[in-house]
Amino acid sequence: MIQHTPVDTTDEVEELLTDAEEIANIKHRSVMGALSYFLRTAVLQIIGLVSALILSAFFSPEDFGIYGFVIQIIGLLIFFSDIGLAAALVQKKDEPNKSEYRVVFTLQWLLSWLIVGIIILLLLTGWVQAKVGGAGAWLLVSLAISFPLATLKTISSIKLERKLLFNKLVIPQIFEQIVFYGLLVYLAWHGFGVISYAYAIVARSIVGVIIMWSIEPWREIGLRWNTKVLKSLLSYGVKFQLNDFLARIKDQLFFLGLGIFLPLDQFGYIQWAKSWSQYPYNLTVQNVLAITFPTYSRLQSRTDLLKKAIEKSLFFISLAIFPILTAMSVFIWPLIQVVERYKQWEPAVVSFILFALSIGWAALSTPLVNTLNAIGQINKTLKLMSLWTMLTWIITPLLLWKVGFNGVAWSALIISFTSVLSIRMVKKYVPIEVFPQVKLALIGSVIMATLGLLGMQIWTQGLRMLVIGIISSGLIYLLSIALFGWRQLNKEVHSLLRK
Repeated sequence: MIQHTPVDTTDEVEELLTDAEEIANIKHRSVMGALSYFLRTAVLQIIGLVSALILSAFFSPEDFGIYGFVIQIIGLLIFFSDIGLAAALVQKKDEPNKSEYRVVFTLQWLLSWLIVGIIILLLLTGWVQAKVGGAGAWLLVSLAISFPLATLKTISSIKLERKLLFNKLVIPQIFEQIVFYGLLVYLAWHGFGVISYAYAIVARSIVGVIIMWSIEPWREIGLRWNTKVLKSLLSYGVKFQLNDFLARIKDQLFFLGLGIFLPLDQFGYIQWAKSWSQYPYNLTVQNVLAITFPTYSRLQSRTDLLKKAIEKSLFFISLAIFPILTAMSVFIWPLIQVVERYKQWEPAVVSFILFALSIGWAALSTPLVNTLNAIGQINKTLKLMSLWTMLTWIITPLLLWKVGFNGVAWSALIISFTSVLSIRMVKKYVPIEVFPQVKLALIGSVIMATLGLLGMQIWTQGLRMLVIGIISSGLIYLLSIALFGWRQLNKEVHSLLRK
């Protein structure tokens, strides 16, 4: 008779239980964080959208052009404020120690004041004032001040992200947006013009620091320089920041060039169309990205769970953003015809629709690029960003020369189709299926758009009919989802809520 030696599996069982508990905890915090984050930021986006409606009535295309021009300058300088160290701490598998936190804070603090110095030197040349006047210069100063203030929030924000406490992370943003838009609209209403942005930006920065520190105070704040720690973090951070640098060359630097080349009113049309079209993206994709990067980083060793997480993200993102983009594209023309003050934006309608359609692709590709970053495949995202940067600098000038300022939006739409490459790259590491996740949202959006276009003459008859058209289209979308995908939706929602 063969005797079997007993094997003590207690440690193995405990390890499995620990892994299961950790995975359940990650799922619970991610789902609850996503829901709370979405609800809170939905309020913020509604505030922003209402504010944009008001500001579109009180600000001229030139005012939007001034703000857009200054924002592009700041967008370039933001690159130098981080160099990817914050992302490196979030992506780090082990808990960062006090030394790592202090090294990151020290470098970011120094970089923030370097940016202030660069802006002061830029203003001394008089180049900014010549383009956007004194109001634009003060706007640039206010944004410069916001950099050192924002640095004070960095470590607290990283700690909340690592704990997956997204419901707390969004609270400072709520206060910041309420203060920013509240003061901005109040001052614009009272005729302060574009200088209103300067006061609102400073107020937002101060309030953000106060609220963040009341939620997650960093009691071990201090300055420290450690070359060894810095090098270990830069091994990931530099690649991450290079990716960001290419994005800024593609966007901020290119748009800054447009601001220099184009008259302020035409640049204002582009800025207005682009910023308006991005509201659905900020409401849906940006919310998910804030949660998925730390979550995917924690799941990078579990391909099966990561696959489910990515597919669920794509399903719910498409379900939310596709109908919003569709409604905005269909009803932007009736809105401008019905509201007298908005007719000044009629030349920007084509650009608005094209930007909105391109964002539909971005809604799918951005989470996938985020996935590559989270699993450490930053080289792949660098290749994608290099391609998109090159195409932007080649195609956009040609279309700009051919069709005028609308060529910028046409270029964005054409380039957006290359987002399919991000799907192929992610599939090499995680066997995701994309079309089944977006099919339902596509069907509902096509039906919704058909109804909207058929009733176009009715929606332009007055504000009441316009509101009826928007509500009817929304109901048609919901009905389409119920008819063609209720079982799938019910399954996805239950899988999220299941512990």
